[in-house]
Amino acid sequence: MQARRLPPVLAILLLVVTAAAPARAQDYPTRQVTVVVPFSAGGAIDLCARFLAQKLGDHLGKPFVVENRPGAGTVVASSLVAKAAPDGYTLLMALTPLATNVTIYKQLPYDAARDFVPLARAGDIPFVLVVHPSLPVHTVPELIAYARARPGELSYASSGTGSTLHLAGELFKSMTGVTMTHVPYRGSPPALNDVVAGHVNLMFADPSSAVAQIREGRVRPLGVSSLKRMPTAPEIPPIAEAGLPGFEAVGWGLMVAPAATPPAIVNKLNAELRSIVASPEGQQQIIKFGMVPFDSPSPEELKRWLQTEVQRWSKVVQQAGLAGSE
Repeated sequence: MQARRLPPVLAILLLVVTAAAPARAQDYPTRQVTVVVPFSAGGAIDLCARFLAQKLGDHLGKPFVVENRPGAGTVVASSLVAKAAPDGYTLLMALTPLATNVTIYKQLPYDAARDFVPLARAGDIPFVLVVHPSLPVHTVPELIAYARARPGELSYASSGTGSTLHLAGELFKSMTGVTMTHVPYRGSPPALNDVVAGHVNLMFADPSSAVAQIREGRVRPLGVSSLKRMPTAPEIPPIAEAGLPGFEAVGWGLMVAPAATPPAIVNKLNAELRSIVASPEGQQQIIKFGMVPFDSPSPEELKRWLQTEVQRWSKVVQQAGLAGSE
């Protein structure tokens, strides 16, 4: 049976529609692109986003402008981008809370898995497990043994309840079976200050401030929370190698776009971001920000990875009694 031929007018219209999407992707961007950062200016993720935005603008010929939208544990910024037009002109520099908030919040104004498409994972922020020098432990196994012998006596600081630093401590507790008291602060610097002062025994600290305190002997490092060593302090071993196999708790910087953004634009941004991060300047700058550059996979692989992150952190949040706490 012979297939019907489309009328000439319909055939022309079909060709126009089919060709339109690739043409738009090829021309993208034709105007300014906004990169939303869910924290105030000045932190590692903000600096990383600004670097990537500058380079994207240089490569693609239109300005990529960073807009800081802090609030509600990154929910404000994430909600804004989730509801933006899926045209590639509003992007989000997402962090680990994109995965952890799924379980922490009773109800979010967006779905982390459904409402975003990952573009590239630019880099990770490993944390340093530090203790006050008065604590008689010098290794991770010694800390575990000391804490087990004194259940509930040790305290650990964090940058706030539900923060990635807090959840790193909770993951450590769940993997070792130790009992420690959580002391939340409004930010990482005041938390580290109290560890330095000896008011709190230990914490998972932001490397941007911890490395200086380590080198001055004010805190003692036991390990880093990533699977690889930090370029800024390669002498500190990963906790996974230093006595707690499989331990990993990092903050990651993942650029995402609203779901339904055309695949051609998604792939274009993925290729550009991977190229920027892999360049000598990209490697140098990201390390300078206290991060570890990441060789990002395809958007499809990133989407699967993000789903595993949601599941992995969900267990930690539930064990910490934080599920639905916000």
